[in-house]
This record gives sequence, C-alpha cells and structure tokens, in this order.
Amino acid sequence: MNYCFRLFVIFLMFSYVSIEAQDLSSEKHQFTRQDTLRGSITPERSWWDLTYYHLDIKVNPEEKSIKGKNTIQYKVLENHSVMQIDLQPPLKLTKATQNGKDLDIKHDGNAHFITLIDNQNEGDINSVTVYYEGIPKEAIRAPWDGGVSWRKDNNGNHFIATSCQGLGASVWWPNKDHMYDEVDSMLISVNVPSKLMNVSNGRLRKIEQIGDTKTYHWFVKNPINNYGVNMNIGDYVHFSEVYDGMAGNLDMDYYVLRDNLEKAKTHFKDAPKMMEAFEHWFGQYPFYADGFKLVEVPYLGMEHQSSVTYGNQYKKGYLGHDLSGTGWGLKFDFIIIHEAGHEWFANNITNKDIADMWIHESFTSYSENLFLDYYYGKEASADYVIGTRKNIANDKPIIGKYYGVNKKGSGTDMYYKGANVLHTLRQLIEDDEKWRQILRKMNVEFYHQTVTTQQIENFLSKETGIDLTEFFNQYLRTTLIPTLEYTFEDKTLKYRWTNIVDGFDMPIQIKIDDKAQWLFPKAAWKTMPLNSGNPTLIVDRNFYVKVKKL
Repeated sequence: MNYCFRLFVIFLMFSYVSIEAQDLSSEKHQFTRQDTLRGSITPERSWWDLTYYHLDIKVNPEEKSIKGKNTIQYKVLENHSVMQIDLQPPLKLTKATQNGKDLDIKHDGNAHFITLIDNQNEGDINSVTVYYEGIPKEAIRAPWDGGVSWRKDNNGNHFIATSCQGLGASVWWPNKDHMYDEVDSMLISVNVPSKLMNVSNGRLRKIEQIGDTKTYHWFVKNPINNYGVNMNIGDYVHFSEVYDGMAGNLDMDYYVLRDNLEKAKTHFKDAPKMMEAFEHWFGQYPFYADGFKLVEVPYLGMEHQSSVTYGNQYKKGYLGHDLSGTGWGLKFDFIIIHEAGHEWFANNITNKDIADMWIHESFTSYSENLFLDYYYGKEASADYVIGTRKNIANDKPIIGKYYGVNKKGSGTDMYYKGANVLHTLRQLIEDDEKWRQILRKMNVEFYHQTVTTQQIENFLSKETGIDLTEFFNQYLRTTLIPTLEYTFEDKTLKYRWTNIVDGFDMPIQIKIDDKAQWLFPKAAWKTMPLNSGNPTLIVDRNFYVKVKKL
C-alpha cells in the first residue's frame, strides 16, 4: 500500500548528498548516492504502487545460493517508463520481462533501473518479473548485521534463516526496498531439499514434491513490509493451538527443531499469554487472516510478520539474563514477548523512514512492562521499565537526524529510553484506562499503515489532550535529560527545569513530607510556600528525569 507518498520529498540523485532532518543538534554527515537510492522515494519508485509479489526461489544449502524470480504486480499512479528495483550484491539481477518482452536494465550498485517498453497508463494494474541468482551476503552476527544465516543443527541438518532489518530485504530478494510502500499480499514459494522444510510468512497453501526437492508455498493475505518477509529452513517439527481471541479463533503455530519439541511445548506457553496481554493493551491481533507463528532460527530472533523468529535458547529473560536487574525480567521469555509485540508496532504500524524507527522499538520495548503489568501488577511493571534505565546511553537522539538515506537514530536508546519516555507519558495522563484506550485506538487509526513520527505525535497530543510538542522535542530529538533543580529557603520551595529545550514545561508529581502533589516547573524559577521549615522532597520515580537539590 502506498500511503501519502506525495508528502515525501523526492530527493535529487547526486553523487554525494547531505540531508538534515529536524533535530536540535548541529552534527553534519555525508551520504553517498547509494544511501539516497536506498533510503529515499526516488522518481523511479514514486510512480507505481505495490499490490502483489510472487517470490519463487530455489535454495541450494550446499552452495549457499539462491536462484529464482519475483513477479511484481503494481498499480500505475503516473505515466512513467523507468522502474527502480533493489537487489544487493553479490546477488545478480539477470533479467526482467513484461508481457513476454525482455527489458533493458541499468545497474547502479544496489539499485537496478528497468526501462519499460509498454505504455504505463494511470490506473492500470501491470506486472514485471525479475530474475536473479547468486550467493547472498552471509549474516555473521544476525540479526544485527543482516543477511542469510547458513548453519547446521546438532544432527548435521542444514539450518538456514534470513534477517534483514535496516540492511534491507534486497540483501536476499529483489523488491521495492523502501518502507513507505507495503505490498498488499504476497505468495512466497521456496524450493528446498526434501529432508528440509521451509517456513515463511502467512499460511501454508501447499507443498509440491519435485524430484528430490519440495516447494513450500506460503500466502500472506495482509499487507507486509519488506524486511518482515522471511524464509526459515530446517528439520522442523510442528505443533499448534487455537487461541480464542478478540476476532475469534486464531491459529497459533510453532515450528521448532526436532530435538527441541518437548521443551518447546512447555516453554512456548508464553505465546498465548502474550496474545492475551497484548490484545488487552493494544487491541486485536492485526493478522488473524495470516495466523501467528513462532519459528526457531539459528540467531536470537526477529519480528517477521506472522512468522516471528525465535532463538532465545528456551530461557527466560534475554538469553537467561534480566535486562532490568530487578528479577521481573526473568518472568517471561524476552524474545517471545518483545518480538511478538512488534506485530502491533512495526508490522501493523510501520515507520515510513528508518529515522523514525523509534515507533517500532520504543512502543515494543514498552510492551514488555505492559505484559508484566497485566500479569503481575503496576508496581512490577514500573520496577521493570525503571530498571532498564541503567542501559540508556544518551549517545545521540532517539530519532534519526537524517531522512531519506536509511539512517536510524540511537540504536540503544530507541529501546530503553523510548520505553521510559512512554512510561513517563502514562503518568501525565493520570488515567490508565484512558491510556489503554489510546494505545488500542492507535492500532485502529493506523491499521496496516506506514507512518511518520509527526503522525504519531499529533495523534498522541490529540488523544491525550496535552500539547506534547516540547515533550517529544525534548525526549526524542535531544540527549538532554530534564533536570528538576530545587532548593528550600525560609519555608519556601524554589524550583525550575534545567537541561531542557525551549518551552519544555512538563508537570511532575512529587511528595513533600509524604504529601503527594503536582509541580509545574518551567525554565524560570518558581516558588511555593511550605508549612515545614525542614521538608523532604521526593520526585515520583516513574518520571524519567534527573533531580538536583541545590
């Protein structure tokens, strides 16, 4: 789906380009033409809207190679004759055809410009088939570096999986590799040796036996972002259950290595618990038509839509560790809860530009403590998210400074800081049921859409009834932590905000001599009379701020 693409800037194709988005710092950075071709909505992308893919490939595990084609169906938005398709070396785009005619291809690094012969009339639904082959980039430290993981299980069977967030889906298959345009539906056909199984997104339509190989055909009915598409190949066994959810029966399927079946049947009980908690907080699971799957992979895991990948070694926490240091993080399997939380934030609501990746990671990190809130209560939830503050780096702003070049913001702080920012916002609302309804409405308002930060900010300001402009400028666009400075003078409290952006005036809850009340600090000193000459002030721990007594 192509949502409001005309609101984006069409970037000029210079050999080197420096693009600066809204930010409160002055750092400059240079980007290459390839960065711009990857990260911007080029003229060769903007004139057509994705409607359908059929990815049809053969995987040769022994050679670590892929060969096949992708049929790309699209709607013509404007008359144009050149189409950009992305595929990263060392894979090679070998041919492109339309209506039986071979098309000319101009290769420019990761971008491939296909010149169409037939007229492209506005409103027409057309298709192009592109052919490719080669040995794709191998992921060394998946999922962070991206590519294909070629491993073997303990029985010597091939164990293969893809992961490509940030780097882009074009690292292993040719596509329109930009987040703004999600394909409406997709068929994924993967041919593998007969002893292996491929598990991809959506529902399994059929299995074809072809000599000593099998082709698995998976159909995705819902819109899907490119990096969410995956293939997972191994000696899998399958078990399943039916969850009675908000929209009726939801198929929940699990694919694990043969030796791990019994432990998975016990350990994966976190999955229906996750579904119950998140449908409570965020509303209906967004992909009932495609079901829900957990698929074991040879890396930690990722949020592939309706095919969430799992590699947390069947341990609670993050590989057996509690990221919060409070003990609460060992009450759940981090990968099951976090990566499945992305079904709402990343797969349902998807950022248009990776600079706004906080929309994915901040809300999903926040979902971890909402899971705890649902099962263990509000204080446990607060303990957990506040405990993760020790992981905040404040190395650079959460929001990426540069748009149109596939550049994200802080890789760490969009998680832990982002979760604490949302936890702070919850305090400002002072109504947990209202906050829950806002989160649920957000997933309805932006259902199966790609969005910008501004859309999310505007939505939250409207629904909370609070102008959150400076709040988000402070927490998303700077590394400054608001600091409440205060002092006592002659039965008077003097207080103010420091380390803030212009106009920041967030109220904050405090206790003075155990009496709870709100303060409304600004940059200028304010005063409040006190009854006691020797008072004690405690700031509510749920606010992500610093406190300094002068």
